[in-house]
Amino acid sequence: MKLPNPLKTSPLIQRFQWVADPIGYMESAAQQYPDIFTGKLVGFGDTVVFVNHPEAIKEIFTNDRKKFVAAGKLNKILKPFLGNYSFLSIDGDRHKRQRQLVMPSFHGDRMKAYGQLICSLTEKTFRQLPLNNVFSCRNVTQDISLQVILEAIFGLYEGKRYQQLKHLLPLLLDYFRSPLTSSLFFFSFLQQDFCAWSPWGKFLRSRQQIDELLYAEIAERREKPDPDRIDILSLLMLAKDEAGQGMTDVELRDQLMTLLLGGYESTATVIAWALYWIHQKPLVHEKLLQELSTLGDSPDPMSIYRLPYLTAVCNESMRIHPILMFSFPRLVQEPVELLGHSLEPGTVLLASIYLTHHRKDLYPEPKLFKPERFLERQFSPYEFLPFGGGVRRCIGETLGQFEIKLVLATILSNYQLALAGNRPERPQRRGFTLAPASGVKMVIRGRRASPLYMATTYAY
Repeated sequence: MKLPNPLKTSPLIQRFQWVADPIGYMESAAQQYPDIFTGKLVGFGDTVVFVNHPEAIKEIFTNDRKKFVAAGKLNKILKPFLGNYSFLSIDGDRHKRQRQLVMPSFHGDRMKAYGQLICSLTEKTFRQLPLNNVFSCRNVTQDISLQVILEAIFGLYEGKRYQQLKHLLPLLLDYFRSPLTSSLFFFSFLQQDFCAWSPWGKFLRSRQQIDELLYAEIAERREKPDPDRIDILSLLMLAKDEAGQGMTDVELRDQLMTLLLGGYESTATVIAWALYWIHQKPLVHEKLLQELSTLGDSPDPMSIYRLPYLTAVCNESMRIHPILMFSFPRLVQEPVELLGHSLEPGTVLLASIYLTHHRKDLYPEPKLFKPERFLERQFSPYEFLPFGGGVRRCIGETLGQFEIKLVLATILSNYQLALAGNRPERPQRRGFTLAPASGVKMVIRGRRASPLYMATTYAY
């Protein structure tokens, strides 16, 4: 089967490059073949076709379930973490049922209820940081993100179980901290449980401890249901399908781990990148503060969410440094033609978010941080796609954007920050995502004289 523009580098070298330096791999390939090319990877089958032309991406996303299928089986690399019932790894009617059960919990109206929680946790976390001491911005935003997940999604606020999960979950996610540790998930021959001190054995034991805590929480909720609770776990436990059936304990666990993986990494990283660029660009910082000052002392959370320049800054952060490198993989179902190339059934396609966001014809000077792009032009969902697209678009997109904007608004309105050092930050693989390599080092210079007290103005 002839595939479009196959890379000539040996498969072994390609796989090493993909794990160690995915940006270098994609950019080098796109220089040879700007719109579409075929690579040899690990994790999604032996051969993968990368696509970054908007018209081709539109063709893929608008023909989900017909010519192209978002096959959960292609995400088997995630199963050790997410389990067998995550909506990321199942297909067909099972996927449709799970998504229908989960989606109402992320309705926009529900997001308003989390406003005070997000702002309060942000203020509490930053209040504990000493002045003029260097800290890793990404570590701090991860801490905020984890607390939001534990409280808003898991419904845990205090107590022994809360403290145990707060300790264990970062340890489990830390397996994604570098290209080297991420290789455990890309190469199955490394997944050997020799003992508690072997890398894979340690992962399995950490996962088991977390599972025991989650199942204990689920059992306790089933024994003592509370219909007034609005955390997402409680809402998922109340959700019923068309046959009147709810989720099993295993399905609940797998959805919680899916939301954890998606929310913890992505929101924390976007916030860290945004703070980096805001403080790299004094004019951007100044414009943001001016916009925030127009809200008064008691801003409504949805007013913050709708701020045009804040939205542009967040969008540009996700454009120049998309957290996900590609959308959900698609499997060709019938013979089709894409960008003049014939594709046979069984071909795996990846819509490259990173390469699309760096196309010079869409985003002139793509390496420059220019929020004004998003004020001057409306981009289509096939040109700007930080949350993927089609039937597998990120289910937590609304909550993620809401959290990112509220956390940024709270930090910028209350604290004077500065970057520590002059070394440019660069992206690096962190598991299945891209994150700032050094974590964005910053210092707090002081509190603002007239902060916006958003954390005290929302009803939760």
